[in-house]
Amino acid sequence: MVRAFKTLIVTLVVLFLMTGCQAMTGATMGQNIDDGTLTSYVKSKLASDKIVSLTRVGVETNNGIVYLTGEVETAEQKSRSGSLASEVKGVKQVVNNLQVIKH
Repeated sequence: MVRAFKTLIVTLVVLFLMTGCQAMTGATMGQNIDDGTLTSYVKSKLASDKIVSLTRVGVETNNGIVYLTGEVETAEQKSRSGSLASEVKGVKQVVNNLQVIKH
């Protein structure tokens, strides 16, 4: 009886936390995990490309929409970054807010 009660309490706490996560961010726990995974995949894809310098590129994902922010040295790098991000499976849209800096 005590064990069943503890299991019930743990289950309710987990459900409460999952609901709380959704209420705070507007996304379900699964969406948050998926967005984090997409962000990691996009960062990896950008890091493996020799044209793009990842050191000044920020990547955030919300509901499958990838936001690129930061600075790149050329318009080609900006375009290439957006193209690479859009190639990642699961990305719905890319918002390329990268700024081209001229030296």
